[in-house]
Amino acid sequence: MKFIESIKEGDNISDIYFVKQKHSAMTKNGKPYDNIILQDKTGSIDAKIWDPNSAGIEDFDAMDYVEINGQVVSFNSQLQVNVKRVRKCREGEYNQADYLPMTNKNIDEMYAAVLKYIESVKSPYLNKLLTMVFVENEEIAKAFKKSSAAKSVHHGFVGGLLEHTLSVTNLCNYYTTAYPILNRDLLISVALLHDIGKVKELSSFPENDYTDEGQLLGHIVMGCEMVGEYINKIEGFPAKLSNEVKHCILAHHGEYEFGSPKKPALIEAVALNFADNTDAKIETLTEQFNSTAETGWLGFNRFIDSNVRKTSV
Repeated sequence: MKFIESIKEGDNISDIYFVKQKHSAMTKNGKPYDNIILQDKTGSIDAKIWDPNSAGIEDFDAMDYVEINGQVVSFNSQLQVNVKRVRKCREGEYNQADYLPMTNKNIDEMYAAVLKYIESVKSPYLNKLLTMVFVENEEIAKAFKKSSAAKSVHHGFVGGLLEHTLSVTNLCNYYTTAYPILNRDLLISVALLHDIGKVKELSSFPENDYTDEGQLLGHIVMGCEMVGEYINKIEGFPAKLSNEVKHCILAHHGEYEFGSPKKPALIEAVALNFADNTDAKIETLTEQFNSTAETGWLGFNRFIDSNVRKTSV
């Protein structure tokens, strides 16, 4: 199988891929065509079916596995497949494990690092909160290990939520050594908890799409509600500390226009926002750079809000 990460401009491909998305559209001349996103465990690639009514194009939908015949071209500095033939595959023709994008890091080792951070939290209230969420609730722990951190943009793969959370926590841990003013117990706790709502906001793979609850509420509000429910089960949990934990979760996107219900008012909330933003943007660029062999300018990245290119070697 030719995995997507190894596809280059000019390649002719004839292999089985998972259809992550499919949308019909019209050209400026009024001709119908299909936009599809093909996926395997190494990534995804845009594809176009310019003549969806031709004899070589079998009927298929999103979430199907299809055998694709086509040519790889470059459009706006991004690889794209011009599809010539499509055949819908039957169960048994493919190994589903080949089509789920996965973290390239060890999930068990990352989770062990999360548990070590929990052990390092000295506050009995915060330690109990973290233990209830990540240790005692096996359903959340299982989902947390396998969930992605996003539908797209960054960490959109199995283990992505765990990888992102650990990276944010590592950054926050560094901040506490560089800036002693920070309350380490609070910052480490909210770093671990800040995206916990994503286990309910996004469905599991292969769909990895927004749930109804996720569409209506979003992971920030959902995460705050989940944490609040656990806090209410801990006898004597200080009200002031509860509000500080919830505030950091509500403010971790930093700005109203980025979906934060609140702007950071605590120094730990500021630090969490910086760590979250740093990891998200670095991973966004990393995934873009890994998806192309181009070495020049790659065009405007709307999440970075700038035209970007790889660093010169």
